[in-house]
Amino acid sequence: MRPIVSEAELGGDWEVAAPDSNRVPGAMMGGFLERFGAGAPMRVCARPEVTVVIQFGDAPLRVTAGGEQRQLGGVVAGLAPMPQQVTADRIECLEIRLSPLSTRTLLGAAPSELRGEVVDLDAVWGREATLLREQLSETSTWAARFTILTTFLAHREPVGAADPEVAACWNRIVATGGRVQVQELAEWTGWSRQRLWSRFTAQTGVAPKQAAKIVRFRRALDRLAAGQSVADVAAICGYADQPHLHREIVAFAGTTPRTLTH
Repeated sequence: MRPIVSEAELGGDWEVAAPDSNRVPGAMMGGFLERFGAGAPMRVCARPEVTVVIQFGDAPLRVTAGGEQRQLGGVVAGLAPMPQQVTADRIECLEIRLSPLSTRTLLGAAPSELRGEVVDLDAVWGREATLLREQLSETSTWAARFTILTTFLAHREPVGAADPEVAACWNRIVATGGRVQVQELAEWTGWSRQRLWSRFTAQTGVAPKQAAKIVRFRRALDRLAAGQSVADVAAICGYADQPHLHREIVAFAGTTPRTLTH
């Protein structure tokens, strides 16, 4: 999994923390504190992980989409949520990025329940989400917060594991940067295309072809953010041309490549 962003990437207005080791297989954790309370917006868009944000400060998260705004203490975003914006008067949060293969075990919810949505964390974890936020807010160090979160995740009630064939297909999609055909995956597993589509969608939240597009999109976005040209990124990541890359970024992020990288 790609590491949580660094303080250097975000800029000097942020404090960023990470645990001293990867404590939970299939999950990446990070801590974020906005030092000056400027209320910087964060864009939610497609990525090849399920993202959980737990806000433990006094300011609730404001989630805006389609002209409507919700105030939440935490959110869960599936692999392909509608592009949305999250703000708060001051961000103080822990973020977890989960492989979709780990979501049923660590989140205690099926990824298919999150498709196209940014879900209220309370709807997933209920009263436990409130108690977790209270524990985190009463703790003064990042190390202690990561310990609390690790313990919490270890006691989640799993809702079943992914099929080995689904896990193998997901890992194949990630390893190829999204440049793999669904028919190739079906032949690889020995399943029919219909069975692969059905099982994969139920266990990751997206169809195999959509998963490949998301993985390719994030690979392209990382390269664009690193300063590579749109033409080079389109060619390297397997897009037909620059307009194809432009359309995919608009579809998954709700904005243009230039806006995302500036």
